[in-house]
Amino acid sequence: MLFPAIKPIQTFHLDVSDRHRLYVEECGTRSGVPVVFLHGGPGGSAEPAHRRYFDPERYRIILFDQRGCGKSSPHASLEENTTQDLIEDMEKIREHLGIDRWVLFGGSWGSTLALAYAEAHPQRVLGLVLRGIFLCRERDIRWFYQEGASRLYPDAWAQFVAPIPEDERDDMVAAYHRRLTGDNEIERMAAAKAWSIWEGSTATLRPDPGVLGYFAHPHTALSIARIECHYFFNKCFFEENALLQNLGRITHLPAYIVHGRYDVICPIDQAFALHEQWPGSELKVISDAGHAVSEPGISRALVDSTNAMLDRVE
Repeated sequence: MLFPAIKPIQTFHLDVSDRHRLYVEECGTRSGVPVVFLHGGPGGSAEPAHRRYFDPERYRIILFDQRGCGKSSPHASLEENTTQDLIEDMEKIREHLGIDRWVLFGGSWGSTLALAYAEAHPQRVLGLVLRGIFLCRERDIRWFYQEGASRLYPDAWAQFVAPIPEDERDDMVAAYHRRLTGDNEIERMAAAKAWSIWEGSTATLRPDPGVLGYFAHPHTALSIARIECHYFFNKCFFEENALLQNLGRITHLPAYIVHGRYDVICPIDQAFALHEQWPGSELKVISDAGHAVSEPGISRALVDSTNAMLDRVE
């Protein structure tokens, strides 16, 4: 299904500000079509398996950990950490590597960042492969963190709301934000684990201990919870519905959209909204999948999409 495991050609750290240093890796072949992998969260990280969605003999594969994530430093930092900062970071990586234009590959928050970057720099994009579309509208955030997904996973939801007093539960994002940015380290870590485990518990159609274990790991949980909550508390640092309103800047580009039918984290109506306004895009609905990139149907469709993209841009 996926391409064989590969090792990077090179790894390095890139200073993108006085505070932030990003981990970057390059895989595949330097003569191939450049593609950049945008991980989810915000607050996740690039993993070795993420290299395997691309033909290493035809793609020049760039992966990096976004600000505060994974092997980038400082860990879980919220300072100088906005969507605009991440877009500028991508430009610095592109220029550092001498890349003129590249394919954008992003899932969940990675799809958000891919769309935001493409709309800011359409002349630098060859095409987009997007998965688990997240448009970051108020209703999209409210669905998962206030009311909606809670009705499908009431048991997991009970654990998510447990750290928050009942009189603060009318705005869960704000309540978590207070704890995740507070000075009480024990309370901060407890909130981080509860926030991240809620996401991990709902990510797949069928329970997957590996996915849940990733989200429950303290190092991962802290960056995911703090950075996600920071972004969602601030409406992802762009105007409501901006991604769809500015879509006309990139609808000339080829796009493949992959979305699980039973995605609880990012309901599929977001993929349809994007596809309807992007006439040339191709939407693949995976009938037996939720949100996670690791689900077999989603993985298969993404590999098919990256192969198909080569025929469009090589």
